[in-house]
Amino acid sequence: MMRQLAGIAAASACTLLFAAPAFVQAQTQAADAPDMTIARAGSQAAIKGPAQYFTGSVRVDPLFPQRAPMLTSGAQVTFEPGARSAWHTHPAGQVLIVTAGVGRVQRWGGKVEEIRPGDVVWTPPGVKHWHGAAPAVAVTHVAIQDAADGKNVEWMEKVTDEQYGK
Repeated sequence: MMRQLAGIAAASACTLLFAAPAFVQAQTQAADAPDMTIARAGSQAAIKGPAQYFTGSVRVDPLFPQRAPMLTSGAQVTFEPGARSAWHTHPAGQVLIVTAGVGRVQRWGGKVEEIRPGDVVWTPPGVKHWHGAAPAVAVTHVAIQDAADGKNVEWMEKVTDEQYGK
């Protein structure tokens, strides 16, 4: 038992001895690293969702752009009642976090699903889908997606009124 304890103590001392320089180096690198940035609420201009990719009134509030080495970007998107995206895919997938209202989402060939605040929608890479508001209620969600080969979305045809109303 004493021999085991002595072995554990020796191993711990060696770990500390070899880890200390790495800790100091990490602290030095952190001090030399670029400053963190804070994008203050309302400091980035909202954009109107382009008519070629959206039906109805859509507002896109950028949250964070893709910034190397990250491949992730995010925006808060508000769809007015009846507004929706066109069919599209994401080469690296997408996460939607519903924050307000009532919305709809559908994958190609699937049924229209209702989404509400607190719901989190994961769309796998390459899955054709659309999302938007319910007919009488707006919806807001945070959209987060990664880029692949410099692209984070592939836009397709618009969702028809018939497809939206199913």
